[in-house]
Amino acid sequence: MYVSRRTLLRTVALGALATPAVACSSGNSGATPSLVRERPILTHGVATGDVRADGALVWARSDRPARLVVETAATESFTDPVRHVGGLLTPETDGTGRLRLTGLPAGEQVHYRVVLEGEDGATSEPVTGLFRTAPAAPGDIRLQWSGDTAGQGFGINPDLGGMTIFDTMARRDPHLFVHSGDVVYADNPLKETVELSDGRIWRNIVTDAKSAVAQTLDEYRGQYAYNLMDENYRRFNSSVAQIVQWDDHETVNNWYAGEILDLEQYTEKNVDILAKRAFRAFHEWLPLDPAEAVDGRIHRVVRYGPLLDVFVLDMRTYKDANGTNVGAAGQVLGSAQTQWLIDELTRSTATWKIIAADLPIGLVVPDGDTAFEGIANGDNGTPSGRESEIAQILSAVKARSITGTVWLTADVHYTAAHHYSPERASFTDFDEFWEFVSGPLNAGAFGPDELDGTFGPEAVFVHAPPAANTSPMDGYQHFGEVFIDGGTRQMRVELLDSRGTVLFRQVLDPPA
Repeated sequence: MYVSRRTLLRTVALGALATPAVACSSGNSGATPSLVRERPILTHGVATGDVRADGALVWARSDRPARLVVETAATESFTDPVRHVGGLLTPETDGTGRLRLTGLPAGEQVHYRVVLEGEDGATSEPVTGLFRTAPAAPGDIRLQWSGDTAGQGFGINPDLGGMTIFDTMARRDPHLFVHSGDVVYADNPLKETVELSDGRIWRNIVTDAKSAVAQTLDEYRGQYAYNLMDENYRRFNSSVAQIVQWDDHETVNNWYAGEILDLEQYTEKNVDILAKRAFRAFHEWLPLDPAEAVDGRIHRVVRYGPLLDVFVLDMRTYKDANGTNVGAAGQVLGSAQTQWLIDELTRSTATWKIIAADLPIGLVVPDGDTAFEGIANGDNGTPSGRESEIAQILSAVKARSITGTVWLTADVHYTAAHHYSPERASFTDFDEFWEFVSGPLNAGAFGPDELDGTFGPEAVFVHAPPAANTSPMDGYQHFGEVFIDGGTRQMRVELLDSRGTVLFRQVLDPPA
């Protein structure tokens, strides 16, 4: 039977290609083939997330009902492995599942091997990976962050070797990766070819799920399956523990709770219904557990030893309507999450407190002529709208003498270093701090955006393309890297391009 390359790729992306295996009796070439047990298949590699001192979450997907089993060892030879048995992976979760590993030593590199055990006893080929448990004592830490994958019509380009930025990042051997949102672009269909303004052609691998906007649960699931077709991404996932958050494109561009869409390509107009499906697919296909979030959704703290706590925010679920971000107090976090962040920052004893935000603070990101997608509203005055919650947080950080806060974000599809100071600000009740922006990973590049003066930001560095929606061919794909020196406790933040070239470096001394 002939299977076209495109049909094959579509089928593999969904983990649906399962041909019965046959065997003949020995010595009887004319015997009727008999069915033998089919081995379950790990369809999309493996991944780890939300590391703790004693373990991590391991994620995998099976092409049929099978039990998730993980073995861990100190070396890749897997001498004396420890066996961890998880639950059954079933179609109810699209074959995906995760297992929280515990009982491992702190501050160690852990090799893991994932195997599926079928209901009939057949086992899959193993897939291996590694991660580092959170340290108990100060030591060097390398953390990377970025966002925005397969957006604006730019997907997996086989001519370029796929999403090579993930290979660049993996070669730098990070301990952690913060995916700052827009993990997928569920609202951005792909075409097999895109003609660029200069006549060049961008080619995409395309699947059924990526041929239209996602609306059903299976279509949202297909967005994640698509990205994991890229071997660079799969290798990265197997070797770097992730801390994942979401933004808008996991559902639909610039969405907020209660929104009713006026987009003709959507038959389902109620964003709350779409977001519920997107939320489920997001948690099925990524190495995080909603049960470990504060409210069963996204926001949580990942503690990585005495030098680092990462505070993961959800600036999407509780955001008010984009047209109301002026005047009276608004919300981007909601009152409960705002107070949670203040309280957790107060409790933190880590030297450095990274606040992983899915939206930048001071950049003006419009949503049409009169609405605003982000926090800033462009009035340069005292805090209003969503800025009110940020002002509350910054004031509490100052009042409670909380030190070592650094904000990391993505969203705007270029990279920048912003320094915030009360000396330049309309609102002055806060201590100076840094915000670093990175991205995109594999999407159209944009920017730069204007800065709102409310919190006194200065763009110390910007690397943005000369034209909107510049293709990944042109060198404006980015990731950021934080290195914390275990001896001096000093933090070095670097902004890099997809080839690993350091574009900007800022060294921050530890709090006294």
